[in-house]
Amino acid sequence: MDNTTSVEDARTGRSAAPASRRATPGYPESSGTTAGHAPIRVAIVDDQHLVRSGFAMLINSQPDLEVVSESANGADAVRALAAMRADVVMMDVRMPGMDGIEATRRILAGHGSATDSDGPRIVVLTTFDLDEYALAAIHAGASGFLLKDAPPEELLDAIRTVHRGDAVIAPSTTRRLLDHVAPLLREPSPTQSAHADAVGRLTAREREVFGLIAQGLSNPEIAAGLFLSEATVKTHVGHILAKLEARDRVQAVVIAYETGIVRP
Repeated sequence: MDNTTSVEDARTGRSAAPASRRATPGYPESSGTTAGHAPIRVAIVDDQHLVRSGFAMLINSQPDLEVVSESANGADAVRALAAMRADVVMMDVRMPGMDGIEATRRILAGHGSATDSDGPRIVVLTTFDLDEYALAAIHAGASGFLLKDAPPEELLDAIRTVHRGDAVIAPSTTRRLLDHVAPLLREPSPTQSAHADAVGRLTAREREVFGLIAQGLSNPEIAAGLFLSEATVKTHVGHILAKLEARDRVQAVVIAYETGIVRP
């Protein structure tokens, strides 16, 4: 039985967006969204019904966010996202049947190039005691990580930030997690060797920008620090991601850890 719930089919009021889409008091207002822009489409994947419902109510309380599907396991999520578009997927890492890692891998399988902007960005819901799961999610293509007990404000900000694509999502969480699994990332492998060769092909300016990306800086912050225009920084970032064959900035940061550009 398909455990996916589409917002278009939901009529319980639990998952459907409120008609007014007013921001819930105490939570941040829309960030960078202007009138007339389509809301960010969010898919929720978690085997706990209460978790899915809670996330859906929180997300749908925001005028710039909309939950488009809820899935109870990875297999249902893969089917749902093959049939509808989502911008951001909140993916639980441990679920019965197909887990979040395999689901992430399959969902991104058709969007593997560094220049492909059509695929969803996947935020893995994790805990710090799951080193192997976190490392596997990194290699599967996750765009960021969020602790399952993170404050509501952090969850909402993570969705907006990863969709915007100009910063590493939840820098403190992601960097602490990467610091935690850094010894595993630096173990010799063919992938690490290929990444080291790719880093060696960066120009001096690209390597400078790469180092700042690895520190979690956004494009505006990099531009200010290097006295460049944001357009120039964006061009450098695009070249860096293409040369590293990285889907996004989090994948670039992973390569920085693998190759010793960043050390915990």
